[in-house]
Amino acid sequence: MGLFDDQAKAPPPKAVEAVPERAPSASYGVKMEFTTPVDERVAMTAGQSREYELLVTNTGSDDDTVKVKVDLNYASEAPDPPEWTIKLWGIEEKVWDVTFTKTFEKEVTLISGGSREVTLQVTCPKGARYGDKLTLVLSATSKGDPATYDTKTVSATARQAMIAVKTSIGHERTVADAMFARAKARDIGIFSILVPVNLRGYLLVESMNPDRLEEIVRGIRRARGVVKPEGEKAIRFEDIELYLAPKPVVSGIMEGDIVELMAGPFKGEKARVMKIDETKEEVTVELFEAMVRIPVTVPGTSVRVLQKEEEK
Repeated sequence: MGLFDDQAKAPPPKAVEAVPERAPSASYGVKMEFTTPVDERVAMTAGQSREYELLVTNTGSDDDTVKVKVDLNYASEAPDPPEWTIKLWGIEEKVWDVTFTKTFEKEVTLISGGSREVTLQVTCPKGARYGDKLTLVLSATSKGDPATYDTKTVSATARQAMIAVKTSIGHERTVADAMFARAKARDIGIFSILVPVNLRGYLLVESMNPDRLEEIVRGIRRARGVVKPEGEKAIRFEDIELYLAPKPVVSGIMEGDIVELMAGPFKGEKARVMKIDETKEEVTVELFEAMVRIPVTVPGTSVRVLQKEEEK
């Protein structure tokens, strides 16, 4: 007989019933973002296009169908403004031409964590009036949970374009006068015509409709046609600013420069620039050959720079 044989034995453990695991509840999420920084408010000339690269992502734990929708809102003083052209790439194999098809929403299936690259193109219509505005809202909504969505907004406003017209040298003003008379009679939206003195063989036209401008130029004597920028890139204001406000004649002169006097009683003398007055366009110099170095003030047009200060 063993030492512990007289002690009661513990009952065997009861079997524990397994509790079935609950399936995790489905979660849905949609995110839409620009892949590169963009200006969501832009000004565009007639016929000009702007593209936006976006990424639509299913951030939920389940596969989902995402509804992509385009909402357009026009603002114009004209009763029936021309429609802006809206196209999207990436939703399906062929291009989704929103303006042409009049279809404003489509669906795309995304796996959990999956993404779709989308390209949005906005084109300002030919015939747009100054200030015509488009507000475009692009939204992506989860079909599994319609309360889950994301949106991006783009605003575009029609503005005038600066267009160069080529002419025969010496006849710029004659062509400008003829263009003004025609434009006034036809009312095609020309705001101004600039004939810069230091831009020979060309004049600059501020207009809303470059295509209709070609009609005006065609047939005018001494006019050689409209110059179309490479790549349809519009002329910027910075490109013509120097023709609107010519730089002072002393803008290229610096204190310490060595100059030669081209006029006046000291013509032919060399001097050093001591002071510059851009308002009066005058330069104060100190003559090298003078017995007494007294500052002399002369017009900026009467000096020629021989050596710049930074070159010495």
